[in-house]
Amino acid sequence: MKKKFKITIDKKWCKGCALCVNYCPPKILYIDDDFKVHVSDESQCLGCYLCEYRCPDFAISVNEVEEEKIYK
Repeated sequence: MKKKFKITIDKKWCKGCALCVNYCPPKILYIDDDFKVHVSDESQCLGCYLCEYRCPDFAISVNEVEEEKIYK
């Protein structure tokens, strides 16, 4: 089963340098007209954490999302 990840971006800290965009393997990050990073399709995140590691302003965090367990 594929793991799921939540990408959180602190817009106050993001300066729009685009390092995260350049390092993202599935290319799901982009810079908008306000020069802030956005996520186009979070379901495609690989969980490589490159965006988080490369952000010089600590504006991005990636966290694995726990699957909800259904008991029968």
